[in-house]
Amino acid sequence: MQAMNYRGPKRVRIAEKPMPEILHPDDAIIRVTRACICGSDLHLYHGMVPDTRVGSTFGHEFIGVVEEVGPTVQKLKVGDQVLVPFNIACGKCAFCKQGLYGNCHESNSMATAVGGIFGYSHTAGGFDGGQAEYVRVPYADVGPTVIPEGMDLDDALLLTDVVPTGYQAAEMGGIKKGDTVVVFGAGPIGIMAAKCAWLFGAERVIVIDHLEYRLDFVRQYAQCEAYNFKSLVDPVLFIKKTTDWFGADVCIDAVGSDACGSMLHTITGKKLMLQAGAATALHWAVNAIKKGGIVSVVGVYGPTDNLVPIGNVVNKGLTIRANQASVKRLLPRLIEHIQSGVLDPKGIITHRIPLSEVADAYHIFSSKLDQCIKPVLIPGKA
Repeated sequence: MQAMNYRGPKRVRIAEKPMPEILHPDDAIIRVTRACICGSDLHLYHGMVPDTRVGSTFGHEFIGVVEEVGPTVQKLKVGDQVLVPFNIACGKCAFCKQGLYGNCHESNSMATAVGGIFGYSHTAGGFDGGQAEYVRVPYADVGPTVIPEGMDLDDALLLTDVVPTGYQAAEMGGIKKGDTVVVFGAGPIGIMAAKCAWLFGAERVIVIDHLEYRLDFVRQYAQCEAYNFKSLVDPVLFIKKTTDWFGADVCIDAVGSDACGSMLHTITGKKLMLQAGAATALHWAVNAIKKGGIVSVVGVYGPTDNLVPIGNVVNKGLTIRANQASVKRLLPRLIEHIQSGVLDPKGIITHRIPLSEVADAYHIFSSKLDQCIKPVLIPGKA
């Protein structure tokens, strides 16, 4: 089968790989019909995530058709169209029982933090991802969800990560009616977080980024304010000034380790690798929020250390909430929002590219070419 193949930082190509097989009675084999490239895939692509091994296949956002099921699988049958959450979760461990599907203790039992994730390095279990024609899906009775009849497949695709992560970013912020919410990052997750902030009662939503085409997009899609930090003397000072010097009620870091905006963090985090990526957005969030506010972090940082202003966290009495989105927990509510027209996830898709051109797709998305917001890969067998 054809699959994306990682050859080292900024080097990916299409390759022939063996067909996946049922390795456990709970497995399913999915024929992929659509897969996304995620902003967090770029952390892998740029070499920011440890133990990303040559030969890996990325891709944690995909949908497809069930081709084969293991002997103990009961909830799926051959021919079902399914969306597959990016979390690989057993559904039975202590953390899954709490709804913390992103922290499953069984799918990535050698780790002390994150659970298994499709196509996201050996720090997340070493599972091959869905940027391929076929993929093995463990715990097939837990994660994969049959796509509701009549749902647009592009909407279903974005339910695997983008919509739940953006929604949970807003949820973790504890947004209340009348709050001012600042989102750092106008990539797909930041765009969705800004859109979802209104659902929780925000009175004002501000997005900070440095790419004008993304700022224009989020203004239209999420009906929010958006500012280029390169045009601001200091984004923290700007946010303080525009909130009567109190600061925002909620700040969301939707950027993570690939952030721009600070020479110090770029050199130490992205060039010299002395910290786990550039924590610029997290610094701005901590410093721009009001006393007693909540910082919600969904941007991906590689393990284990970052230069974080913990003194300001303590002295301002801040709450920091962070996690990988628990997709399965959120799906019923988000499906309802899509079916009722409250959310239109497919509206953020800008590019559809054949899987065979995956190297070009990564280059376009990584280099922010052609006003790319969200690219979708289409396998040849789709």
